Amino acid sequence: MSDKELNWKFVEDLVVESPEIVSARQHSLEQGIEAISPATGAQIAVVAAATAATNIVEIGTGLGVSGLWLLKGAPEAVLTSIDSELDYQQTARRAFAEAGIPAARTRLITGRARDVLPRMNEGSYDIVFIDADPQSVIEYVEHGLRLARVGGTVLVAHALWRDRVADPAQRDDTVADFRTLLSEIAGSPAVISALSPVGDGLLQLTKVAD
Repeated sequence: MSDKELNWKFVEDLVVESPEIVSARQHSLEQGIEAISPATGAQIAVVAAATAATNIVEIGTGLGVSGLWLLKGAPEAVLTSIDSELDYQQTARRAFAEAGIPAARTRLITGRARDVLPRMNEGSYDIVFIDADPQSVIEYVEHGLRLARVGGTVLVAHALWRDRVADPAQRDDTVADFRTLLSEIAGSPAVISALSPVGDGLLQLTKVAD
């Protein structure tokens, strides 16, 4: 194992997850659903706390791991989470309840994100977290930047996509889309961006202009 890999493993192993997040992660593993890594969860919780978020949109509910982390960082926030799988959301709802999160603080919308996002209010959210269909990542980021307020942040999980984005030999469409997104964002005056290698990559875009 290289020094870099040892560092990444150390960072992941350092995170202490709550029993509710541990349970949601275990359910995700059992269902074959890839949840964000513990260190990614800790990082998005820090962003939520630093932003003092009160309104959060999540694209991709999964079984609730990322939602629990976001609400840990922003304990007064309302989380609106979109997923096309009703069964996933029912499981996530139970995870939120077990964590003591009031039902009024989670709004779960079952449907395709590309159908739901255009109906949501522009500039109304502190954080938009994206962990869904990677083939639609550019479209989701465009919606996310529209929905985020100035000073809000769009977070994109799996931005290094299976460690393939950094490998020039990888040329499939999903990798190409992530590379296009990263290169365009790097030069945009509308955001301040950072790409963290934590987990499978976390792209952070703070909106500084409309």
